[in-house]
Amino acid sequence: MHFSRVELCGVNTSKLKVLKAEETEELLKRAKQGDEHARNRLIDGNLRLVLSIIQRFAGRGENMDDLFQVGCIGLIKAVDNFNTELDVRFSTYAVPMIIGEVRRYLRDNNAIRVSRSMRDLAYRALQARDRLSAKLEREVRPCEITAELNRERPQEPHTCEEVSAALDAIAQPLSLFDPVYSDASSGDSVYLMDQLSDPQSCDESWLESIALKEALAHLNEREKKIVSLRFFAGRTQMEIAGEIGISQAQVSRLEKNALEKIKKFF
Repeated sequence: MHFSRVELCGVNTSKLKVLKAEETEELLKRAKQGDEHARNRLIDGNLRLVLSIIQRFAGRGENMDDLFQVGCIGLIKAVDNFNTELDVRFSTYAVPMIIGEVRRYLRDNNAIRVSRSMRDLAYRALQARDRLSAKLEREVRPCEITAELNRERPQEPHTCEEVSAALDAIAQPLSLFDPVYSDASSGDSVYLMDQLSDPQSCDESWLESIALKEALAHLNEREKKIVSLRFFAGRTQMEIAGEIGISQAQVSRLEKNALEKIKKFF
């Protein structure tokens, strides 16, 4: 298991540094005290985290160099705003910050531009929707909004599909970190991501995969190979021992040490 060489902004990402948990904690404390050198080391040591995140947005036609730089801005914000007094791992705090920065960039630089006529139709549809909602005291359907608009301007008829498309065009994209409920008394919030039941689409499972990558990066080459063969290729300890030329007892010991290292990241 190894990280392939990827060129981003002139940086060989296969050689990016990876900080140990103890190093990260110490650098965070020093950075909070104004140590600029510690702050820079902390940023450099988490660039691989930025790389892991922007790869999630690959395939959208965006320039990966730009996304990497935007992700770095989110990382810097996370470094500068992280509260060292809370019992939270830095990566757990940094990931939503980086994701949010990338999403804002994608939203603000969306190549799709809404035409003036579509915006006008959407705003008239919104006004008609509000009037009908107040009158009927319920949510109204797009086709009801369309009928209302066509009644007001019979000389400019629209289809239900046109009205729905106009409303969708001006809708703000939702973030998984948008609150859907807040308890004023306790200050607790329920976020959109908390309502997703599919574990494959939930950022929580994705956070765990990033933590796993971080943990694997701290293993030596032999430990990485044993973990890869054992848990990703489904090999037995005896098979692994024969393949890499050591005893089964050694495989068992190295596997145990590797798992202990990985557990520190969860």
